[in-house]
Amino acid sequence: MSKVVVGVFYDRHQAEGALESLKGLGFEKDISLVAPDEEDSDALLGDQDLSEGTMAGGALGGIAGLLAGVGALLIPGVGPIIAAGPIAATLTGVITGGIAGGLIDLGLPEERGEYFEEQVRQGGIVLSMKASAEQVEETASILRQHGASDVEVHEAG
Repeated sequence: MSKVVVGVFYDRHQAEGALESLKGLGFEKDISLVAPDEEDSDALLGDQDLSEGTMAGGALGGIAGLLAGVGALLIPGVGPIIAAGPIAATLTGVITGGIAGGLIDLGLPEERGEYFEEQVRQGGIVLSMKASAEQVEETASILRQHGASDVEVHEAG
């Protein structure tokens, strides 16, 4: 049974390092990222083709270039965000439920989804990854090594 490993970063360079490490292990298709959309969002999003769910180039030191399906969204009650990976598709059609709803769809309990949504409101970058039972410890360890806080493991939805 697959799991979801989730953590929050408050430093973009640390998030970038974690993404680079996970991508190096071949996990990029399973990684989701949600972050506040700041003034430099154009740099973060880079060149992209959302209709194909892919993007080229990279910015913000490579975060955008590491994940497919990056898009800028306006989430009610949260504000402008960027989302990438499997969660981006979930959030695109969101009217209610916000980021928490997208995380619940990935497998997080409601209260934890709401907690991580609040972290994004406060400027955090939430990174989650679907992982097999064998990959969970390595994934959680990579997130922690790169400075993630609140690293948790949940059953995948």
